[in-house]
Amino acid sequence: MHAQLTVTPARLPELLLTTAVVRPVFLWGAPGIGKSSLVREFAASLGLDCVSLLGTQLAPEDLIGVPQIVDGRSRFCPPEQIARDEPYCLFLDELNAAAPDVQKAFYSLILDRRIGSYELPPGSVVIGAGNRATDQALARPMASALVNRLVHVHLRAAPGDWLAWAAGNGIHPWVIEYLTQRPDHLWSPPPKTEEPFSTPRSWHMLSDLLRSAGDPADDETIALLAYATLTPAHAGAFRAYLKVARHAFDLEAILKGDARWPAEPGDRDLLYFLAETFRARLVKDLPADKRHASAAVRQFAFRAKSLLVELAELSLEMAQLVIADDETGHPRLPSWFLVEAARDLPRLVAARA
Repeated sequence: MHAQLTVTPARLPELLLTTAVVRPVFLWGAPGIGKSSLVREFAASLGLDCVSLLGTQLAPEDLIGVPQIVDGRSRFCPPEQIARDEPYCLFLDELNAAAPDVQKAFYSLILDRRIGSYELPPGSVVIGAGNRATDQALARPMASALVNRLVHVHLRAAPGDWLAWAAGNGIHPWVIEYLTQRPDHLWSPPPKTEEPFSTPRSWHMLSDLLRSAGDPADDETIALLAYATLTPAHAGAFRAYLKVARHAFDLEAILKGDARWPAEPGDRDLLYFLAETFRARLVKDLPADKRHASAAVRQFAFRAKSLLVELAELSLEMAQLVIADDETGHPRLPSWFLVEAARDLPRLVAARA
C-alpha cells in the first residue's frame, strides 16, 4: 500500500473522530510506531472498551462462531468478546497479516457491521491496523474487496509528538535528552537482516531497561542494553552521548571554544557522536542560500569551518562524515558552506600526507 499522504500521531485522533465513527478505518504504518496504543487511547477518549483481535492468531470460526441448534435450525453464535450489548471499539490488529480465509471472514463485519445475526451496537467503531510489505514484516496482499471496504490512513513517526508524550509517561531522562538532540534517531527503516532497529517502541523498551538497571549503570551494561534494542549505529551514538552527559564533553562547549574535540583513542565513539551531532546542527542552522544568513549565522559558519579543520586534524574520517552526502547521494549541507570548507580541507589533507 503506497502512502500518498501521511499523518502524525498528534493529528490521528482528530482524523479518526471524523472517519472511524462513520466508516471502518485501516491504519497503516511501520512496526513500533504506536498504532495499537493510539487506537486504544482513541477508544478510551470516546468512553469505549477496546476489543483487540490479532489477525495472525485467528481462524475463520473464531469470528463466525460455532453452530447451535435453535428451534430445529442451526444458528452461528459469535464469540462472547465480539457479541456485546454495549457499543465498543473493535480493533483488528495485524489484519493484513491474517490468512486470506480469515480476511474474508471479516468482510461482513467490516462492511455490514454484522456477523450472522449479530449486529454491532450503534456507536461502535471498527479500526484495523497493519504493517506494510516494505517494512520487512509479515504482511499478505489485501484483496481488492477488502481494500475497498476500508478508509486507509497512513501513520508516520513524529519525534515532536513522541517526545511530548514521553515527558509525561515516565520515559528515562537520558532517552528524552538524547532524542531531543537527535530526533532523526527515533525511527529507522526495518533492516533486511534479523537485528534490532530503532522505533518509538524500542526506545520505550530501552527506557524500561535503564530504569530496571538503576543509576549509576556502568558503561558495559548501557552498551548491552542499547545494542539489544536499537539500530547498531544509534546504540553506539546513544552510548557515546551518555559519555557526553556524564563527563565534560559537550558540543555547545566546543562550539563556544570552552572545550576541544576529545582526542584520546578510547574516545573514538564519543568523537563519532559529536561529529554526527555537529553535522545535525549544521543541517539545522545553515540556510540553503548564504544571502539569507544573518550575522550570527555567518559567525557560526565561520566557527564551524575552523572546528571542521580541527576535527580533521584528529580524524579525517570524522571530518568527512560531517560533510558527506546523504544515503541518496545528495548533499546534506548547503553548497556555499561546502565550497568554503573545501578551501581549507585539501591543504590539511596535503599536510597530513
